[in-house]
Amino acid sequence: MKQSAGAGRTVARGEVDFDTALLGTSFNAQDPGRRPALIVQANDDADVVAAVRQARDQGLTIGICSGGHSWAQNHIRDGGILIDLSRLDSIAIDPAGGTATIGPGCLAGDFNAALVKHKLFFPVAHAYTVGMGGFLLQGGFGWNSRASGLACQSVIGIDVVLADGTLVHASETENPDLLWAARGSGPGFFGVVLRFHLRLQPRPKFVGMKIQVFRIRHLEAVMAWADHVGPSVAPFAEFQLVFDRKAMGIFAHGIQVLTPVLADSWREARAAVAFIDKSPIRKFASFTLPLLPVSLGMMMKGGERTLFLPNTRWTADSMWMNTPIDPLLPALRRIADTQPAAPSHALWLNWNGPATRPDMAFSLEARTYFALYGGLRGSTVANPADESWATDHMRALQEHSVGIQLADENLGRRPAPFMAPANLARLDALRLRYDPDGLFNPYMGRVA
Repeated sequence: MKQSAGAGRTVARGEVDFDTALLGTSFNAQDPGRRPALIVQANDDADVVAAVRQARDQGLTIGICSGGHSWAQNHIRDGGILIDLSRLDSIAIDPAGGTATIGPGCLAGDFNAALVKHKLFFPVAHAYTVGMGGFLLQGGFGWNSRASGLACQSVIGIDVVLADGTLVHASETENPDLLWAARGSGPGFFGVVLRFHLRLQPRPKFVGMKIQVFRIRHLEAVMAWADHVGPSVAPFAEFQLVFDRKAMGIFAHGIQVLTPVLADSWREARAAVAFIDKSPIRKFASFTLPLLPVSLGMMMKGGERTLFLPNTRWTADSMWMNTPIDPLLPALRRIADTQPAAPSHALWLNWNGPATRPDMAFSLEARTYFALYGGLRGSTVANPADESWATDHMRALQEHSVGIQLADENLGRRPAPFMAPANLARLDALRLRYDPDGLFNPYMGRVA
């Protein structure tokens, strides 16, 4: 979503520019057909408090949007009020204290650029225009998160408007249950976060990328190798494979092995990606680039120019898996063979997360993360198989799934677990306590 400029305002359904304001809240160019009664384009805290109180007094439900990168357009519902937080994009950095305070509408790329000036780091979203509000609430699988932790782990406080219209602060010592819920509940959070207080990290001294590209005919060999070597890859190397109909360099159907590295030195970074140069399948690669220094900002913008294009009708779905590669290979081949035109793509991410996490709502992950992004461009009527490609193939893999990630949720089309049962029960109890009348929209198509 492109952030709007100017003063905040309220737009009612039926007004001449209502649809423009509504669809402008979504990175996804798909029109979901749903329509709220009102859109509140909040300009400050008072606008948000007033909107929540109006919803409470009039018995209206509330949807919330910060950056608009919800693939499922979860914030757009029928009826109720949609609160657009894109204007709340402040950034305040305390270099001496190693902390920052940001608004939910702050873009990941803008926050990263501000941190560069102070040689500080935060695991921001991989795409430049992702709003930090939704990103932090759903967990925050950001740059270097295997080494630096999920972004939500570095949320040390929030300022949040509750269902009764009060503005409160939450931290480890003040309203800690609200902070617990904000770390991973995503679109199921029962409040409007106006500010996130974040703990920062020293900036890695080296940031770069290693790239290798294979033609799709080598899929089975490439995936078997990736599955075998994945657990030994250094945590500060993001080992990911992308199926792309226009793979870089070959401009044909291929597998891009993309390995960003954020390390303390070039030497350490080279050692972390040496497994790519030494792999037994290198001889099949169309080309292999050396490890190149690339700024995080350039990688963020590059990804948006090649994979996450705007003006695209997106459907996405995701899956956490612990299954070894062999039984998955036939399904992966079918996914590749039926893959729609670019920018549709498949992402295989070597995760192998830590044995434990802090106690927080986020509570579901596995060895491998797999996601499908179906992207249709232009006004031509789409092939129904292309429109359902992501959902259909994830449904076919269901027996191997341990759940989904809320960043790429598709709960309205394919309900699936997204949180450990005990954590979800705790979250439900907190929702009943803080939002007994169900003011804030629940998850779409939820499965415990």
